[in-house]
Amino acid sequence: MEIIEATDHRSPIEALLAENKLPVNDLPASLENFLVAVDNDGVIGVIGIEIYGQHGLLRSLAVKLEHRDQRIAGNLLNQIEENAKAKGLEAIYLLTETADKYFDSKRYTRTIRAEVPAEVQQSSQFSFVCPQSAVVMKKVL
Repeated sequence: MEIIEATDHRSPIEALLAENKLPVNDLPASLENFLVAVDNDGVIGVIGIEIYGQHGLLRSLAVKLEHRDQRIAGNLLNQIEENAKAKGLEAIYLLTETADKYFDSKRYTRTIRAEVPAEVQQSSQFSFVCPQSAVVMKKVL
């Protein structure tokens, strides 16, 4: 398994996100801040971050069902966090309806929407894609 930039892998990323019931319609035109995990089967995992000033919005973490429990999600998350630090980001935020316990284990803490920076709140994820009931989490880098 190798983690690489996602820019040339839009179709398999969209398929993987759809399989995992994650939003596809609001993916950025450029996937420059997205990474994929690939092996001989092609794209087996994906993660992305949208950058808003000094903050990031983590999104689209998914791994193919048959490749789960192999630390692929953790490796993708570690790499995107390192990339965020290298870009000078101060914190990463995320919204989740199903993976809050996973992110708890990765040292993300729960927060409320009102404490999320305004520029992140204006993202499509916060504005209209994720429901108000989604758990909001944060990790200071």
